[in-house]
Amino acid sequence: MMDLHLADADDEVPSLEGHFLIAMPGMEDERFARSVVYICAHSPNGAMGFVINKSQPMSFAALLTQLGIVESEDDIRLPGHGREISVCAGGPVEKGRGFVLHSSDYDSESTVAVDEAIALTPTLDILKAISEGIGPRVAMMALGYAGWGEGQLEAEIAANGWLTCKADQAIIFDADLDTKYNRALALLGVDPTFLTADAGHA
Repeated sequence: MMDLHLADADDEVPSLEGHFLIAMPGMEDERFARSVVYICAHSPNGAMGFVINKSQPMSFAALLTQLGIVESEDDIRLPGHGREISVCAGGPVEKGRGFVLHSSDYDSESTVAVDEAIALTPTLDILKAISEGIGPRVAMMALGYAGWGEGQLEAEIAANGWLTCKADQAIIFDADLDTKYNRALALLGVDPTFLTADAGHA
């Protein structure tokens, strides 16, 4: 299990845990163009989070089948069984590793609380629970994550690479990935039509 280094309350750097990063049009890293990132951990040592609006070719049912959790993709759709959840390309780091963001009504030994409403579980137990219909109320899966070293994220924000705002749970778990970028901007009252690379950050 990855050590998330959740920030302490007395850290001097204001924590962005539980916030969105919304890529500005001038984002130099093409991997993050028009991306919305949910930040799970942020401290003076760095930050990590998940891109929540970039699709992954493999469906959740196909992933469960590949992992041997269900025998076929149709199993998860049977009455009384599990359900499909979004599978996102969570970021460029450890792209073969899976993480599940979910509502806090599910808990296991490996679950880490991000805030009061959202938690993160990086182990197979939650995939089995979802496949059996006993998992969290809402969830999404990310393959890979986004990470920043000491001071790196702060520098990118200062250079107008990202807008920031408090995350919205409805946007995180919505299966309509294509609308998440504009909806996240709307949280700040920003119309993407008028957004330029020179705009200031929130």
